[in-house]
Amino acid sequence: MASDLSRIDRRASVQAALDEFVSLGRAAFLAKYGFGKSRDFLVLDPTTGTPCDSKAIAGAAFGHQFPDEGPLEAADFSGGEATVVPTLERLGFQVVRIGEDWNDAEVTATVDSYFEMLRLEALGHPFRKTEFNEALRARLRGRSKASVELKFQNISAVLWALELPFINGYKPRGNSQLLLRQVVQKFLSDQQSLIRQIADAFEEVRTPDQQGFHARVVDPPSVQMVDRSGEAATKLRLPRHVDFAARDEANRRLGRAGEQWAIGYEHIRLHREGLEDLVQSLKWVSEDLGDGAGYDIESFDAPGAPRLIEVKTTNRGHASSFSISRNELEVSREREDAYCLYRIFNFREQPSLYVLRGDMTKHLHLQPIDFRASFKRFIGE
Repeated sequence: MASDLSRIDRRASVQAALDEFVSLGRAAFLAKYGFGKSRDFLVLDPTTGTPCDSKAIAGAAFGHQFPDEGPLEAADFSGGEATVVPTLERLGFQVVRIGEDWNDAEVTATVDSYFEMLRLEALGHPFRKTEFNEALRARLRGRSKASVELKFQNISAVLWALELPFINGYKPRGNSQLLLRQVVQKFLSDQQSLIRQIADAFEEVRTPDQQGFHARVVDPPSVQMVDRSGEAATKLRLPRHVDFAARDEANRRLGRAGEQWAIGYEHIRLHREGLEDLVQSLKWVSEDLGDGAGYDIESFDAPGAPRLIEVKTTNRGHASSFSISRNELEVSREREDAYCLYRIFNFREQPSLYVLRGDMTKHLHLQPIDFRASFKRFIGE
């Protein structure tokens, strides 16, 4: 019970529990006392700096102070901000929220490790994430493999919010500490030559004859709600050359190669669906007529039923952003029954594809990024 916690008034009892935690190791300590891992708070051992599970420490500390009664069990009291935290802080111990206890040196080492993996991935060089995790943990203070993985996911979330690429396999996971966001932004500002190298490598183009057309067709990403409340008041303004979404779209070679690949994919699809007679009627509209049509390829869903395909290609991952023109949006609404957007991603390594059909405003969160400036204003605006 919470009232039992209030009886803990000897700092030495808590320190004895912390010493035992460090000596036994986390898994053995938790198993001995029958506690699970803390979900929210850790208490730091002042001697070694080791983060320890706060509720388990409180339960064990009670047993050290009252050996005749024995330690408290997990079911005897609730942990958290209203119970365990004030008990431990009252005795002079530092309690931290999980994820916020990483210091500057640890966060900097983690960010450096992450960007080295990102560089290798961009260059197409093989590496093992587990080896990077192990090497990094050797430089940190008692961090678990899972906690390092979570920190890498937090870095992915910071990069994703900045419209920058992140490592495949480290899906963005939010709620990152302020220090982490600050260190990532400092890295981006200080290491611009490396960022340019990564940008150039991610824009490498393979021609369609170097790839097969049997794409892994997947579901599109869902629109995620992003909390901006923790971001700095002044948004980081990165140089244009590290705006990967814009660079991919501006890279005509990549776009053209993606359209070529999409045409090859359509050949396969039409044959597979018994529409091989329509293959010769396929039109590469953007190549023959330019980009003004609002779509790149005219294919078919059935005889007499056109499929108007706009192709968006990237070497980056599934949830990477892309640019879409006002004209393309208008055509997607006007020709909703026929319009398809093919998002081809991981193009350099192994092309994968998802398809958005109909009105694009129903699928995407749209944010204006440019304005046309002139000296005329239309009546009613």
